[in-house]
Amino acid sequence: MIYFIGAGPGDPELITIKGKRLIEEADVIVYAGSLVNPQVLVGAKPGAKIYNSATMTLDEVISVLCQGEKEGKRVVRVHTGDPSLYGAIREQMAELDRLRIAYEVIPGVSSFLAAAAAIKREYTMPGISQTVILTRMEGRTPVPKRECIPELAAHQATMVIFLSVGQIALLCEQLQQGGYEANTPAAVVYKASWEEETIVCGTLRDLAEKVKAAGIRKTALVMVGEFLGDVFETSKLYDPEFGHEYRTAKNGGHEN
Repeated sequence: MIYFIGAGPGDPELITIKGKRLIEEADVIVYAGSLVNPQVLVGAKPGAKIYNSATMTLDEVISVLCQGEKEGKRVVRVHTGDPSLYGAIREQMAELDRLRIAYEVIPGVSSFLAAAAAIKREYTMPGISQTVILTRMEGRTPVPKRECIPELAAHQATMVIFLSVGQIALLCEQLQQGGYEANTPAAVVYKASWEEETIVCGTLRDLAEKVKAAGIRKTALVMVGEFLGDVFETSKLYDPEFGHEYRTAKNGGHEN
């Protein structure tokens, strides 16, 4: 059995209990060294073979995984955050399927969740936005035309943009082209949950300048939307006039 593990956003205490246990039991570990905090691997047992996939091709990764499995060893493939988001695991799973090798995916805490915790905000604010768009700009890797930044910005939903801080000025421009006002709140969180975490807050008008001044060029998320502001409606969940299965509505309110 091969295990794909989401290592979390960076803080070694934010990996799941199951993920940590499997790493500690592993005989072979292949980890995404360009993003995964090495501290996540501190509990690896002596003698475990550890490979940094940052220098490996897909074929090389699959070869290591399969060889370990063939030898009856416990094999883990460690990705940053949650592997289902920009983790490039589908192509690895497809190869294992073709080779009829069993595997399991252990979810992890995504960096976009750690970023919300860092800035102490809620993405889905009543009356502001109930939709979160996770996306990235086109770079060396293209995106479908229907998913370009201006098209997505037209929804005026909460947006979290991965892998794009290196083009922050163009990103802010395209977000405004899509419909966001220049004074829309925006923030960048560099290495959310790491010791070197850095937060830059501003608006689409000045964020690029602030990010440049902070020297942030990669490993950061861009967050855009009115959820970053201080104006919002309170939730119906705890409204005394809003009844539901677990609480009777007061003052003549309707149950829902």
